[in-house]
Amino acid sequence: MHKNSIACCGLICLLASIVKFETKAINSPLYVTVAAGVFDRKDSVVSFAMPKGLKSHSYVLRGDAGDFLPLQVEPDGTAMFVLPELKAGTTKRFPLEEVKANTVAARDAMQLVSDHDRLTISASGRKALTFQGGSGEAPSADVKPIFRRGGYIHPVFTPSGRAVTDDYPPDHFHHHGIWFAWTKTEFEGRHPDFWNVGDGTGKVEFVGLDQTWSGSVHAGFKSHNRSVDVSAPKPVTVLNEQWAVTVYNVGQGARRYTMFDLVLTQDLATSSPLVLPEYRYGGIGFRGHRQWLAKDNCDFLTSEGKDRNNGHGTRARWCHIGGRIDGQLAGIAILDHPGNFRAPQAMRINPDQPFFCYSPSLIGDWKIEPGKPYVSRYRFIVYDGAPDKAELDRLWNDYANPVQVSITR
Repeated sequence: MHKNSIACCGLICLLASIVKFETKAINSPLYVTVAAGVFDRKDSVVSFAMPKGLKSHSYVLRGDAGDFLPLQVEPDGTAMFVLPELKAGTTKRFPLEEVKANTVAARDAMQLVSDHDRLTISASGRKALTFQGGSGEAPSADVKPIFRRGGYIHPVFTPSGRAVTDDYPPDHFHHHGIWFAWTKTEFEGRHPDFWNVGDGTGKVEFVGLDQTWSGSVHAGFKSHNRSVDVSAPKPVTVLNEQWAVTVYNVGQGARRYTMFDLVLTQDLATSSPLVLPEYRYGGIGFRGHRQWLAKDNCDFLTSEGKDRNNGHGTRARWCHIGGRIDGQLAGIAILDHPGNFRAPQAMRINPDQPFFCYSPSLIGDWKIEPGKPYVSRYRFIVYDGAPDKAELDRLWNDYANPVQVSITR
C-alpha cells in the first residue's frame, strides 16, 4: 500500500483504518513484541524492519480482541504501525498476519493531493499541511521578485481547520510558514546570507520533488532545495538540502492533534566548508498567524517553563507558540530531537513578531564540513486550545525514546 509518484493534480488515497479483513497465518507464525520502557505510550508510531523472505507486502497485526492494527510496509522493508496504548513497564505481543488480496474495507483514508509541485496532505480526512514547491507568484505588488521563494510548508492546520502559519508577512517578506535557512555565514571568503534574501547575497531555491507516498499509517514526501551564494562573481551552490516530511495518522482522541516530522539533510556542494559564526537566529524557522502580531495575543511556552519574556537564548526540548485565531485558541509545538547538533538547541524567541527559530549558532561558532552531512530532525504537534505541558512532555518522550520492538517465531 505504497505509491511513489510525482503526478500533476493526482490524488493518492490509500488505506488508513482497517475495518474488515480476510487474513491468513504465515507458514511459520511471526510475532511482533513491543516494550513500553519507562514511559506510558499512547498513539505511538512504532517502526521496525520486516523479516526478510516474506512474499506479501500487505500485513496487519492482530490485537487481543481480534481487531487489527494496520501495518504500512515500505519498499526498503521498514514497517510502521500506531500503537494505541501501552502502560510503562509492560510489553505486548501481536501476531503478524498476511492480508489476502481484495478483502479489505477501509475508512479514514490518508490523502496526498499533488498539484504540480504543490502538495496537500490530509490525515483522517483533515487537512494537515501544504508544501509549496516552486516559488510561484508574489502575493502582492509590494513583494519584490527577490523575495520569491519555494521549498517550504504553509499553511499548517489545526484539527479544526485553523491555519497557524503565515506567509510573506508585511514586516518580514522572507518569512514563510516553516522554512530553513542559515543567516550569518562565511564561504570562500564571502558572507552569503541565505535567510535575509532581500540583501541580495544568498538565496534558497526549490529544486524538485523526489518522492511522494501515502498509506494506512503515514503520508509524506521528499524534496530538494539548494542554498546559493549570489555574492560570488557567478552564483555558486553551497548546500544541497533534502526535506523528508511525514504526516502520521494519529491524534484522533478526545484532545485531537496533528503530528508530522521533518528530517532535513544538508550536504556541501563543493570542497569548501560553510562557517557559521555565532548569531541569534538561523536554521529552522516558524512564522505564526498574522493575528498573533498583537503582543497580547501571542504566547510562548518552553519545556523548561520559559516564556516570551525570558525564553530567548535558552535551550529547550520543545517550544509552544500560539494565540487566538478568530477568537479561538490554537497553537503549535516544535519538538527538538535529542540527536540534533547541540541538542537541546538554543531558541530565538522574537519579542515582537510571532516568530520562532531553533538555532545552534546561538551558542557559538561552528561549521559544516565536506563529507559530513548536517542532519536535523524536528517533530511538530498542532492543536486547538491552550498548550498542555504534560501532554507535550509525553509526546517529546515518545519521540526521543521510541518503543522497542522484537520479532520472534
